[in-house]
Amino acid sequence: MLTHALRFIRAAMISAAAVAIVSAAAAQEPLRIVVTQGNMEPLPIAITDFGVAGGSDSSVAGEITTVVRADLNRSGLFRSLDPMSFITRSPDISAPPKFADWRVIAAKALVTGRVSLESDGRLKVEFRLWDIFAEQQMVGLQFFTTPENARRVGHMIADAIYERLTGEKGYFDTRVVYVAESGPKTRKVKRLAIMDQDGANAQFLTDGRDLVLTPRFSPTAQAISFMSYEGQKPRVYIFDLETGREEVLQGFNGMTFSPRFSPDGNSIVLSMARDGNTDIYLIDLRTRATRRLTTDPSIDTSPSFSPDGTQIAFESDRGGSQQVYLMDASGSNVRRISFGEGRYATPVWSPRGDQIAFTKMLKGTFGIGVMRTDGSGERRLTESFLDEGPTWAPNGRVIMFARSTPGGGSSIYSVDLTGANLQRVKTPGEASDPAWSPDLDGPGIN
Repeated sequence: MLTHALRFIRAAMISAAAVAIVSAAAAQEPLRIVVTQGNMEPLPIAITDFGVAGGSDSSVAGEITTVVRADLNRSGLFRSLDPMSFITRSPDISAPPKFADWRVIAAKALVTGRVSLESDGRLKVEFRLWDIFAEQQMVGLQFFTTPENARRVGHMIADAIYERLTGEKGYFDTRVVYVAESGPKTRKVKRLAIMDQDGANAQFLTDGRDLVLTPRFSPTAQAISFMSYEGQKPRVYIFDLETGREEVLQGFNGMTFSPRFSPDGNSIVLSMARDGNTDIYLIDLRTRATRRLTTDPSIDTSPSFSPDGTQIAFESDRGGSQQVYLMDASGSNVRRISFGEGRYATPVWSPRGDQIAFTKMLKGTFGIGVMRTDGSGERRLTESFLDEGPTWAPNGRVIMFARSTPGGGSSIYSVDLTGANLQRVKTPGEASDPAWSPDLDGPGIN
């Protein structure tokens, strides 16, 4: 079942060669975006069409250029200038640009690039980022890859630009696993699917014969945990993205659901319903030993580890309504942190460790919100008929979620942590239950 989309995750063909970063002159502050509020003006950036050399395909260069522009525009932090306004259409990447030409069109930064074909058939992709007013190169990189990975190179270039100009890690070279939905409202077919974070390269992972819910990536992005109704038995499974193999988590006597990996990938925390009670359990994936973490006679579910693995957020109705609670990873020191009006569900810890996202139900609407880990600073980012199931970008700056309509249709949306830049993520059909991958160039990525 290894597909073209899954081969992106391995990324064994891509390597990056570091090029020196040159700081701006002392008299000129380095160009930097500081994100402090939701109504900031996007930075005008000129991204030239990547040039072609050495017999490479111009369509590949065009695809990379398109991906870089789209990623940065979609972030809401950048505004890619219209190429028709450029005085110099195809600057030489090997020489400094004519900075005055770019100041005239109010560009603050400039990206130039080139694609060439190596003797061994690989593509060499180069780019440079320039600070127009400091008249200095800010970053330059080279990538070596095969033609089918052109889109991924574009995402990696956008990540490098984003990080250099914001000081935060980019999130474009990532994937999203989700539930693809089709069919009438009363008989939905739900399949596991995976796509790039921008909705490209969508591929099905399961055939739709069995209902699936709540897919979640492992820390290495090489496995997915999810719940399946295979054989009419709701149980948690693990899907290996390398082999396409599914494995049910044995050792449970009741219905298991809401799985999520621990930060080290060695355990899965999940809920089990048995004898009219739902509690949270931890299973060690190496030894298959299980441990019960909650014992309250209520519904405890949707567990989510803190990034350091020491705490778990979860939802419970032990206080009379759905609220967010924290506990130590051992199951001790349980305390409630949500105290606002309404009900709270599906808590998810930010990769930064400083906030928790959640679904909030209030006065007949559902929205996505965030709060600090002590429950303070609550902010509602979205509100509609049904927004639910938040998932964080690996840099903790953007949240994806599912939005459903009264008619039953469901789509995936993203929103900035400030509550701005709400956008629909394109999928081939209806979609729900998104889960964002870690950085693909992180641990486990070759």
